[in-house]
Amino acid sequence: MIRRLLAVGLIAGLVAILPTPPALALMPDEILDDPNLEARARALSRDLRCVVCQNEAIDSSNAEIARQMRLLVRERLVAGDDDGQVMDYLQARYGDYVLMKPPVKPETYLLWYGPAVVLLLGGLGVAFYLLRRPKAAEAAEPLTAAERERLKRLLDKEDA
Repeated sequence: MIRRLLAVGLIAGLVAILPTPPALALMPDEILDDPNLEARARALSRDLRCVVCQNEAIDSSNAEIARQMRLLVRERLVAGDDDGQVMDYLQARYGDYVLMKPPVKPETYLLWYGPAVVLLLGGLGVAFYLLRRPKAAEAAEPLTAAERERLKRLLDKEDA
């Protein structure tokens, strides 16, 4: 009985952690007739962030703005823009935030290097704490016979 419960629990746990495919937010009316353009549009959509969703590509977002951005990507591709021009257009329109991998430039240094700086400062703080904390007390030497006798007299005096 216990083995059966463990097996069921193990299977349920494995199913729960298996990766699931992302929900496809692409609507049928958004799909282009040209399979090559559609493949380019899908690739671009995976590299563009939805501006209202947190860290979700427009390819998998159900937000209305993501739909509009997907349509805009397809519109620009049909107009003859190459991938770089489409990305530049959307970046100019929405800013660096729209890119899943923003460029490294002074405005994004905090984004790129901030986590490393925080980790470094935390490591320095821990090292400083460990170096500055008081050393463990050294083991005291055992009392001599004279000290034990004096301690016994003092304790006897307090008891009296």
